[in-house]
Formats: sequence, structure tokens, C-alpha cells
Amino acid sequence: MIRWFLKLASTRPGAWFFLNVSPPLDRALLRLTRGRFSMAGSAPILLLNTTGARSGQPRSTPLLYLADGERFVLIASKGGAPRHPAWYHNLRAKPEATLLVAGREVLCSAHEAQDEERERLWKLATDYNPGYDTYQDRANRRIPVMVLTPGKAESAAESG
Repeated sequence: MIRWFLKLASTRPGAWFFLNVSPPLDRALLRLTRGRFSMAGSAPILLLNTTGARSGQPRSTPLLYLADGERFVLIASKGGAPRHPAWYHNLRAKPEATLLVAGREVLCSAHEAQDEERERLWKLATDYNPGYDTYQDRANRRIPVMVLTPGKAESAAESG
């Protein structure tokens, strides 16, 4: 299931679907199931909650993630679009976020991976999802790799 999903997501129509149609549905499904289920089936999806860089308003974005120990790795590919995704700008402006993942809310601090860390995490990402290389070829920009490190974590059941 995951390989089929990733292959579809790396196509232009698939990327469009997962950027434009899937997020509102996934936001609701992830909230309803406290981050346990998404439209992506068994692919690792979390709900990233940030503060809008310009608006200051809360923003929620469902994203594929990779684990790096206890950290969460997010690839700011936007399906290979020429511009960075809004959530990337939000994290750059205010590098604190809450993740809803696997039944937990996790408070995190974010930073953009650089140099050797970026290269190692990019390889981890493309080994999991070769579509990221397709996105990189399409993007005409260097796709950022964001790392979210947990701080205080609480269960979604306790917080809500």
C-alpha cells in the first residue's frame, strides 16, 4: 500500500491531489482519530500545527514524516512546486509547533537541517520515498529538510 501511495504522490496529478484535495479530509480524519489514521493508509502521517508567519493564526497541515530517533523529519517539497510550502515559512518565522501523531500531541522545536545533517536526512527520505528526487528535479529550488525535536509531550486524550 505505501509504495503505491508514494508512487502516485510523485506524479504531477498525484501531487496535485495530495496538495489540494487530501489535506482538508486528512485534517478532519487525523483530528477525529487523534492522529492514528489518515487517507494515506499506513504511511506515516502527522498533523503539523503551526502559527501563520504573516497572519499569526493557527494553521494545521497533514504531512508525511520520517522518524530520526525521537525527532520528526519533514520534507518541504510541496510536490516539486517552485515555491516553498506555507508551513515551512511558518516554522522559519516561529520554530515551535505541536504535532498530532499516533494518539499523542507532541510539542516540538524546529530547525532546518544543514550540511551533513541535511545530506543524511535527505538520503533517509529518498530511500523511503524516491519521489522526493522527482520533486527535487521539478522544483528549481533546494528542497528544505525540517527537523522537529520533541520537548514536553502529552497524550491527546489528556489535552483534549
